[in-house]
Amino acid sequence: MANKYLFLFAQTHEEFRLPEVQSVAELNGFKIDFLSPISELDVSRPFMIFGLENEDHARILARRCILIKSVCEFYARGKTYEELHNANRLNVPKWEKYIEDTSFKFEVSAYNHSIPQKRQREVVENFSYMALLGKIDMKNPEEIFVCVEEYVDKHGMTRHKHEGDGDCREIFFGRLIEEGSARQLVKKFDVKKRSYYGNTSMEAEISLLMANQTLAAPGKLVCDPFVGTGSMAYTTAHFGAWFFGSDIDGRQMRGKDNTPGILRAAEQYDVSKRIIDLMTFDVTRNPWRCGELFDAIITDPPYGVRAGAKRLGRKKPLKSSGSEPPHPDTPRPDDQPYIPPTKPYELSALARDLVLLARYILKPGGRLVFFLPTVTDEYEEVDIQTMLCDGMEVIANSLQDFGSWGRRLITIRKNTSERYPPPSFDAHGGSQPVDDPSVTHVPAHKDFRTKYFQGFRKELE
Repeated sequence: MANKYLFLFAQTHEEFRLPEVQSVAELNGFKIDFLSPISELDVSRPFMIFGLENEDHARILARRCILIKSVCEFYARGKTYEELHNANRLNVPKWEKYIEDTSFKFEVSAYNHSIPQKRQREVVENFSYMALLGKIDMKNPEEIFVCVEEYVDKHGMTRHKHEGDGDCREIFFGRLIEEGSARQLVKKFDVKKRSYYGNTSMEAEISLLMANQTLAAPGKLVCDPFVGTGSMAYTTAHFGAWFFGSDIDGRQMRGKDNTPGILRAAEQYDVSKRIIDLMTFDVTRNPWRCGELFDAIITDPPYGVRAGAKRLGRKKPLKSSGSEPPHPDTPRPDDQPYIPPTKPYELSALARDLVLLARYILKPGGRLVFFLPTVTDEYEEVDIQTMLCDGMEVIANSLQDFGSWGRRLITIRKNTSERYPPPSFDAHGGSQPVDDPSVTHVPAHKDFRTKYFQGFRKELE
């Protein structure tokens, strides 16, 4: 039977929480018992109780998951202290081993509230029935017992600091196992402190969450086909993975220094040895001549708000002059290098092509992790299904909500060992085009750039 552990989560990116803990558990070869169907779990609250085989698994999650603040061995919960203490008395076998000679201290705190110091002492004294005989050590105790009150969020309301004290939603009690140490990485990878970044650089917390979704670890090989300024390179490499990056615009990767900007930032984080290479090419004209190379693909494709996606090709066909156009290797009269023309890469076509590319270059079981912007009022679950192909399945879909639009962190797994030929990215992205009359559903991310700059106004009928 699984032991119960109380997790306290940071109240940010709530929908990313469960996919992250599931990914870290899968990476380390153990399972989590959520104790109820995942669809019924309330991620709007910071406290969650999971079943784990042992305490070591709880420590692994606390040390790797970005959204975990702390984890405790769960003893009791209740809507009142009477209810809490009754439940705690039923769990004597869990804490009786600490009665005789274990130094300890109690920590009493609240979520969305500040408890007066006098009442904190009263709360601790009410646990006297535990009859702990060890030394009270406030600085370096062997065990810390945690009591946390949860209050309804009243931010934005003018009130006294201790107003409503004691009128809590629920109370939790347990023994502290470990503080969440991975959250410190958010400060380490802060974009503002980075030696090289751009206007499209991903914020640190999100890039760390994405790295966890890829199952980044020593020996893994991870690729970013829209690497830009390299935000995902540093976090995946920090977790031990080897990283390869590419982009159609090499200037994003290089910057203006002699040393490429991504490599300079990688030096800052002491991960430059894990950056295998950075190359400039169009993903639809990629150099991969054999598949099943990578363990994961992690990327934030450009969708036209701060930068638009491009692919090789002309916006308009050349006018016929009766002769063949010159080959790119033909010497130019002005002695300047040939710069191939590019054209816009529509987001829905890009997404479908990205899934096809992933099916080809990912190893069986490999993951594709990427962001997809969607219009809130238009989004439907079928939008994600329209870009899938045989051998690929969605295992996580988490929304970062911005109001009228949001971006979804999509995790897709290759669930087949069948070998597929290199995809042919034609004008329709190598799959059925959205403009095909046989396609009845238009995904909410199609023409996202146009909708964004129109303020998501619906056309007048």
